[in-house]
Amino acid sequence: MAVGKENLDAKISSLDSESLKLEEQITHIKNKNLPAVVKENAQLLNMPVVKGDFDLQIAKQDCYTARQELVLNHLIKQKASFELVQLSYEIELRKHWNTYHQFEKLVQELSQNNLMLSQRLEMLKDPSVSQQTNSRNTIGTKDYSTQRLYQLLERENRRKELFITCRNLEEVAEKLKQDVSLVQDQLTESAQEHFLFLSTLNNDVDVLCDALYQGGNQLLLSDQDITQQFHQVESQLNKLNTLLTDILADVKTKRKILATNRLHKMERELYVHFFKNGEYLKNIVENLENESKIMADHLKD
Repeated sequence: MAVGKENLDAKISSLDSESLKLEEQITHIKNKNLPAVVKENAQLLNMPVVKGDFDLQIAKQDCYTARQELVLNHLIKQKASFELVQLSYEIELRKHWNTYHQFEKLVQELSQNNLMLSQRLEMLKDPSVSQQTNSRNTIGTKDYSTQRLYQLLERENRRKELFITCRNLEEVAEKLKQDVSLVQDQLTESAQEHFLFLSTLNNDVDVLCDALYQGGNQLLLSDQDITQQFHQVESQLNKLNTLLTDILADVKTKRKILATNRLHKMERELYVHFFKNGEYLKNIVENLENESKIMADHLKD
């Protein structure tokens, strides 16, 4: 990509210098040489052959200048497109690097938490602590270390209990162990997904480079297939916009009808109950049937 950009910049600079030289030559000819030649050869200029030759030379010079301007504009457009693609790629790469650094920080924090948990578990395996735990079921109020350990383990669930038992401590420790195991599994899965995403991104970048350069060092942004695909996407977007406009107009019309026509509104409510709350609609129908039967019985009487 860097070599293609340097070649493009070199071509643009060379074309600029050539166009400046041509402009200087044309200005010099117009201001100094041309008036003197016109004055000296005034009679010859009236001749049709000489005049036609000069007109042909002027037309050729204008054609060359127009072609040079066309090539220069095309190269400038290619350079701008290349810089835009490179900028978007750098922005995307920076986002992924930020995500990668965040994952690294998360791994470090989880490692530190795992180390602290291991130290706490080793401390709990101490015979003095285990003997004290087995000797009594409840934790004393003066046992500040155990009280603090229970508070640390029960961070998310602040339950106010009169007595803290060893059973409570075991439950919160087991819950913390399960949470750590779950977080480790999630971290492993996210790391695998991130690795797969980076590999997919690298493959996509390689495919993009192959499509842009096509095995060479020059950037090619005028592929006919890509242009056709862009036109197809644009036409599909226009069709989608037209379809959405028609749908919105239809919705507005139906809302106006529902607001003015009570029968349509009732029919819509029945359809809503039919699709969302079938039991409620069934009860309404049964009640109406019962009322109709009662009314029929009264009419018979």
